[in-house]
Amino acid sequence: MLKLSQPNLIEKIIKTLGLKNAKTAPTPASIILAKDEDGEEREPNWNYRSVVGMLGYLQQTTRPDISFAVHQCARFSTDPKRSHKDAVKRIGRYILGTKDEGIIFNSSNSSYLDCYVETDFAGRYKVEDSDDPISVKSRTGYVLMFAGSPLLWSTKLQSEIALSTTEAEYIALSQSMRDLIPSRELLNEVSKIVQYSAPNQSKTISTVFEGNNGALELAKCPRMRPRTKHIAIKYHYFREQVMTGKIKIEGIDTSTQIADTFTKPLTRTKFETLRKLLLGW
Repeated sequence: MLKLSQPNLIEKIIKTLGLKNAKTAPTPASIILAKDEDGEEREPNWNYRSVVGMLGYLQQTTRPDISFAVHQCARFSTDPKRSHKDAVKRIGRYILGTKDEGIIFNSSNSSYLDCYVETDFAGRYKVEDSDDPISVKSRTGYVLMFAGSPLLWSTKLQSEIALSTTEAEYIALSQSMRDLIPSRELLNEVSKIVQYSAPNQSKTISTVFEGNNGALELAKCPRMRPRTKHIAIKYHYFREQVMTGKIKIEGIDTSTQIADTFTKPLTRTKFETLRKLLLGW
């Protein structure tokens, strides 16, 4: 078993935020942030962009559990308000209590390369200005798991407006494939050099776990239905991989959907359950 962590970077972040003796937080995010143009100005006692930059590096290397929280704070780097500052400090209080943790790699897990993908459909509508198109954009979250440990992960707002939960989920599914398919090819090439071996089925088939039944049907169905023909054909490039059996799309219960960590704030119980599946602690 191997653990990757960055306690020194976390210590630097905590020191910058002045949280050395602060109370810890159970989760990195509790709310969805908005622009808050009329909100209270923050006290400029530390550099917002600098701290968000350090948090961005941390979440992209060893702490995917804070990815959603960091990403939404980064969106407001040009004009952060008091609410955004408080959100950054909450992340700091969370990593204060978990500063020695990171990604745990367990060599006994023989699975190959799987993907968990989730979407928060128009989740910003109630918190953003309803006249701003960004209020109805959905958030995509996905993680590639190699041998049971996170290899690559992402959380981002979708660049286009989806007209339904199914469409939003299908867009997220397509976005995750843009990392899964080339990663599969890369691992196949690397395996020839390092003589990596795995059970035949797990080495040749990647399973994508998707919780929306409509998106599952679209991914497996050989043709478009009248109600879904508005979904651009560009999202079907990965279906050849599904039809040839290299990628398998499976449903998953919300309680074990790891990618939920990357799309929205979660309760402590659910967050800790999914963190255990994601990071092993």
